[in-house]
Amino acid sequence: MAPDVFRPVYHPAGQDKELRTALQDLRTGRWRSMRDLLETTADWDLWTRRTQVLAAVAAGSDTVQAWRTEEPGSSAAVVMHCRVVVERALRAHRDEHRRTRELWHEAWEACRLAAHRSPEDPVPWVCLLALARLDKGQRLEEHRMAPPGPMLFPGPWGLLAQADKRDPHNREAYHRMLQFLYARQSGVHLSEAVNFVQWASSAAPAGSSVKALPLYVRVERYRREKGHEKALDLHWVTDDAARDARLALRDWFDAVRPETCTLLDLSHLAHALWGSQQFAEAARVFEALGPFWTTLPWTCRTTDPGDAGLAEEVFVRARTRCLAAARDTRPGPPPGTHT
Repeated sequence: MAPDVFRPVYHPAGQDKELRTALQDLRTGRWRSMRDLLETTADWDLWTRRTQVLAAVAAGSDTVQAWRTEEPGSSAAVVMHCRVVVERALRAHRDEHRRTRELWHEAWEACRLAAHRSPEDPVPWVCLLALARLDKGQRLEEHRMAPPGPMLFPGPWGLLAQADKRDPHNREAYHRMLQFLYARQSGVHLSEAVNFVQWASSAAPAGSSVKALPLYVRVERYRREKGHEKALDLHWVTDDAARDARLALRDWFDAVRPETCTLLDLSHLAHALWGSQQFAEAARVFEALGPFWTTLPWTCRTTDPGDAGLAEEVFVRARTRCLAAARDTRPGPPPGTHT
């Protein structure tokens, strides 16, 4: 690629500079930066996000356990331990590891301990929601509770209610519910997913990232239909697709400070606006992404979802197209003005 062509950067911390520093130390086995970061994180949404990213790195080491040993009275360390063992259980399940059930039980116990030690914290309940997807047959009663509304599915609604009680419309909690729905043993018709995200997004207030949830289901439907293989791809230019993108732009993106948004949500919105040919609007979201990108949802537009290079090419083409459209629509100088 030519040297002047934009090359996006992937980093799990995105624009969160403090988190990037803590991750750097965590990768070398040092936990004090993580502790100091979490001590200054007062917002539950940011707390949930930071603990999730930290756990994804910490799951491959004993660093969090070293923290717990040094500071046995730290509630934050207990919550991070919960995060780490849940991450390990989910990875074991994905890899069909023989210790999956054992790790699942260990993670469940860690979640209950964290919920007891930090009763105001939504993360232990979010973690229990994450583990619910391992129960494909919904054998546990807490995973097959009656739904709170019509057209919804039996599921771990009590766990979601506990997370909601502590942090209303917690982003990760609702994404975990969607993942549970996809993992159900009986299979799932995407109409159930559509009903869920419409129910969730309609109840969420302006500025909530739950407003962007319908964009994820649209990508999943496109992936299952193998839309990229169709000669004439009309999936993204339908009235429904364009409306979903506009609503997420208006009710979520325009109501928050972009630097507080997750890269994954920004990427899905940029993708949806680009796909529905709302290029100038998409340019605003690409600008909010800055130098960063995520492989999802761009991999769904490639012939090989495992090839990040192909996804990056799609992302760069979309970004270039949208930024050019934005420049073309901006008013020029008044007549007679010298530039």
